[in-house]
Amino acid sequence: MFQDLTIEDWIQKRNDRDLTIIDVRSPSEFADATIPGSVNIPLFNDEERAEVGTLYTQVNQQAAKERGLEIVSAKLPAFIRSFAEVQGPKAVFCWRGGMRSKTTATLLSLMDIHVSRLQGGYRAYRQFVVDTLRDYAFKPDALVLNGYTGSGKTLVLQELARRGAPVLDLEHLAGHRGSVFGHIGLKARNQKMFDSLLLDELERLKDERVVLFEAESARVGKAMLPDFLLQKKAEGRQIWLEMPIPARIRHILEDYRPWEHQDACLSAFRRVKQRIHTPVAAEIDQCLQEGKYDRAVELLLVYYYDPLYERTSEQYNPDNRIVVRAESVEQAADEIEKLWRK
Repeated sequence: MFQDLTIEDWIQKRNDRDLTIIDVRSPSEFADATIPGSVNIPLFNDEERAEVGTLYTQVNQQAAKERGLEIVSAKLPAFIRSFAEVQGPKAVFCWRGGMRSKTTATLLSLMDIHVSRLQGGYRAYRQFVVDTLRDYAFKPDALVLNGYTGSGKTLVLQELARRGAPVLDLEHLAGHRGSVFGHIGLKARNQKMFDSLLLDELERLKDERVVLFEAESARVGKAMLPDFLLQKKAEGRQIWLEMPIPARIRHILEDYRPWEHQDACLSAFRRVKQRIHTPVAAEIDQCLQEGKYDRAVELLLVYYYDPLYERTSEQYNPDNRIVVRAESVEQAADEIEKLWRK
């Protein structure tokens, strides 16, 4: 038979050795949110899950079980092979540690493939994440990277991470760049997935002396930052990155690639169009439609993003600012690396 693991047991096993976590929920459930690092070997696909669920609610539990058995029986050889191909210790979970994970673990044990089952399933894990983040004590000091839109803050953080710096990349975790255009070319993560990834990163960084991250607002895409992280941001040393406008335009064009996402760019722009002086807004709109993206970006920076950033930056104590002027991402990383290593 199989062994049930509590959340605490699972965390200990995961930290002590390689343990593959397998999500046996449907592909759409897995895509919505899962345990970071898990793989999806679904017992039912989305259509099969819907069919069994309908029988359960509209007929009875027995009818649902019988139909579920028919579906699983037809796909059993391929299902077993998928698990056999996963090397090393394995643990399975479903939504609440119920029939799907129990059925999977039982079938595998009959085929001499031994797995553990996560007690309470994804629901228990989600509650663990919520409870942990609510009372989380993050001890490292913060170096907070500020700068006008397009300054390459994320690129600088990525370069610093490659050099071994303790970086918390919040935009990467959120799947969003944090602005009205921030979703373009990305897939924003929901709060559940963001929280899970954030907790993993916080645990990775918890013993560092200092952690670097960008000065994000309270919401990044679909995700809200926890209060303790916003407090860390407010209390941290503030780095102010300054780069010339041509470099900022280049960063934005390379990152967003508007020629590949013209409709999305136009749609996003029209959400802020009313906040920009009418003749300038009309020129930006025309430039986006005609593919003059460098000019559109320049106008957006000068007439929208820079004034917006200047207003929000007034809340910070100017005596707590460390100004870094650079012409390139590499030069900025060189200067900030000196601050991090102090």
